[in-house]
Amino acid sequence: MANARTNPWLVLVVLTTGFFMILLDTTIVNVAIPAMSKGLNAPFDEILWVLNGYILVYAVLLITAGRLGDLFGQRNMFALGLAIFTLASALCGFSQNSTELIAARIVQGVGGALLTPQTLAILTSIFPPERRGAAFGVWGGVAGLATITGPTLGGAIITYTDWPWIFFINVPLGIGALIATFAIVPDLRPGRRQGWDLVGVALATSGLFGIVFGLIEGQRYNWGEIASYGITIPEVIGGGVALMILFIVWEHFQTQPLVPLSLFEERNFAVANWIAAAISFGMMSMFLPVTIYLQSVRGFTALAAGLTFAPMSLTSMLTAPFAGRLADRIGGKYILMTGISLFTVGFSLVAYVAGSSPAPEWV
Repeated sequence: MANARTNPWLVLVVLTTGFFMILLDTTIVNVAIPAMSKGLNAPFDEILWVLNGYILVYAVLLITAGRLGDLFGQRNMFALGLAIFTLASALCGFSQNSTELIAARIVQGVGGALLTPQTLAILTSIFPPERRGAAFGVWGGVAGLATITGPTLGGAIITYTDWPWIFFINVPLGIGALIATFAIVPDLRPGRRQGWDLVGVALATSGLFGIVFGLIEGQRYNWGEIASYGITIPEVIGGGVALMILFIVWEHFQTQPLVPLSLFEERNFAVANWIAAAISFGMMSMFLPVTIYLQSVRGFTALAAGLTFAPMSLTSMLTAPFAGRLADRIGGKYILMTGISLFTVGFSLVAYVAGSSPAPEWV
């Protein structure tokens, strides 16, 4: 049974295993979209919801999942999310049509949302401030490993077997991580009783749903009216934004808010969150269109398309642990500025090179 004196580095291994599964499944599915569309005889717009359904549920539930960790214990929510994600992975592999696959992916999104916020919360609790940079560096390195493994492994699976195996590989990994969770991860709980802001949950969930759904489906409906519903995409997004504004106002007057807005009064915290959101937006929005372009337009195999992302992911994996340790020594400001600069230059080069016709192979 785990206790508070458990070696924090062992805890880090368990937590990053769960986090690895989440990111692996995000990147591995991108490569498999064309194969799933063909194998399930489903139109492309429909099969995209294998990815979109997962992302929608994952994004909408993240805030609430973090609060559930405060209420019921972060280890318990991590384990529950891991169990749901693992079970849903098996259901994805056994799906016989696109409807079953999309439904299973939505369940996966629930599991991923429950799991993700607990990893950072537990790491923050068990590592002292002077070691957190190194710990988060390893965490970031695992993110790089997942992004290189996902497209490469997914491409190999699609090339040599069939798409269900991109989900089946999660099952033994998830079972092992679940056992290790109860054996190694301490059951950390807050020292005071936590409230449950149901109004805040409703506002945040519905607001995020409107924004994310509108952004996902906007192009499909040409940013106009959604057929049979009498509402336009801009109205859906606008409604989501309005609900999020109400959420912020509501949270301001709560004694135990779902999201303590006072955190954003700390400049470093606020800036770091904005930067993380911008970088995630840039990176994650690139994977799917580039993968489809390489396979459908350039004629790449799934494996070759996956290997295209290897240099970027490999660099991230190798650099993140070093950057974390360096941040512990000199502070994160200069590391962050360097990373943002390189990110901007790199994506500018990708945009420039990809815009040439025909695009060179090294894009």
